[in-house]
Amino acid sequence: MSTPPIHRKPDLLIVDDDPLISDTLSFVLSRDFNVCVAASREQARAVLRQLDEPPALALVDLGLPPAPHRPDEGFRLISELVAYSPAIKIVVLSGQSDEANARHARTLGAIEFVGKPVDPPVLKKLLLDALRINAAEKTAAATPSLLGATAPIEKLRSQIAQFAASPFPVLVHGESGTGKELVARALHQHSTRAAHTLYALNCAAISPTLVEPTLFGYAKGAFTGAQNARAGYFEDAQDSTLFLDEIGELPLDLQAKLLRVMENGEFQRVGETLGRSSNARVVAATNRDLKAEIRAGRFRADLYHRLSVFTIDVPPLRELGEDRLLLLDHFRAFYARQSGTPPFTLNAGARAMWLGYGFPGNVRELRNIVIRLSTKCAGMTVNEEQLRGELDGEADVAADSSGVMPFDDDALIESARRQLQTARGFSLDQTLARWERGYVEAALDLTQGNLARAAKMLGVNRTTLYSRMQNYALPGTEK
Repeated sequence: MSTPPIHRKPDLLIVDDDPLISDTLSFVLSRDFNVCVAASREQARAVLRQLDEPPALALVDLGLPPAPHRPDEGFRLISELVAYSPAIKIVVLSGQSDEANARHARTLGAIEFVGKPVDPPVLKKLLLDALRINAAEKTAAATPSLLGATAPIEKLRSQIAQFAASPFPVLVHGESGTGKELVARALHQHSTRAAHTLYALNCAAISPTLVEPTLFGYAKGAFTGAQNARAGYFEDAQDSTLFLDEIGELPLDLQAKLLRVMENGEFQRVGETLGRSSNARVVAATNRDLKAEIRAGRFRADLYHRLSVFTIDVPPLRELGEDRLLLLDHFRAFYARQSGTPPFTLNAGARAMWLGYGFPGNVRELRNIVIRLSTKCAGMTVNEEQLRGELDGEADVAADSSGVMPFDDDALIESARRQLQTARGFSLDQTLARWERGYVEAALDLTQGNLARAAKMLGVNRTTLYSRMQNYALPGTEK
């Protein structure tokens, strides 16, 4: 009599510093999920390193330690989880049910925001639905397709067709959520190596101490726990493609070893002296500015030049115009089929809002918005108010040529980083001056030139405001 196959329960990571909540949820959900618990962002990172593969699901509280339990720590964890595993489905479970927090969590990559207290059966259904979506997306990802008809997407397709057959490395650069792994898979599928399995390693998703044995393999007894010899990714990807995601996270001491294998194909397993070789074609991806990393001493210049024989820049969604509607239609139909429900539609005002939205989370954010609307508004016509509730209200406040930036700390730092990467002859003094002048003029406009009211609005005294107006030669300060 044959033994029935053992079906492993999917991993669920719960991150909450309240033991009563985490213990209760563990008890309720352990029947359907293999539950791992952490009480902080640091503990969550430690738990992830102990797992053989990333969890399919995560429940994250926003108000994590350290005190005063502001949502920033939860936001950082969401970003780290998405970088660790782009396919992970994150549900935010929080007592801080502020709508702005909910929208920002979704922008970062969460699929839903649930306020405490929550009915466990409702939460269980939400997680099981997310698991089904995860499985459907993995199946669809097996046949990658770049959707879009705008010039940036046509350029991207052309570069993939041009570089796919070459044996030389490709460096794929783009913001988080733009689909860099999709580009890597398309490069592989259009190459002569397509008959072989594509191997992918997220350098941010693995403990630094495990990167070397994972890439190059190890001998029996090479380290504690190495009970048997094992091949690494370079050996397994012989004559195939090896995709190294988040290459900017690779430890500096391993960059020299990666450079060596890329230059002559030679490497050694950890704990061995026997030389081995690999013909794997490397495709690397990053959302970092590697030239800035080189200047900071965190990335080797020789490795960068080796990786970037060919480079591909994946455009952010905000530059893709009406492709945002095409992606809307694609994901709307896809998730309607998965759920067996009729698709939602957008009215004219909502479609205009969709086209005007910046999508700071790029395609990943767009997809998650569609998932939520497919669940909440199946078969309905979504209006502007309903759509606005799913968008990040701060997203449109982005850094522009004038240097004005958003007030959210993480968004401000990210905007400043992008501006410093692209600007030529940047001046902090000039940027701050333009920013200050903009607020002075806005306050004067809102108060019809009333200096006392404008000064109060700006939180300065009238003499200081008048001095600022003189600095910028604004009307009303003529000698």
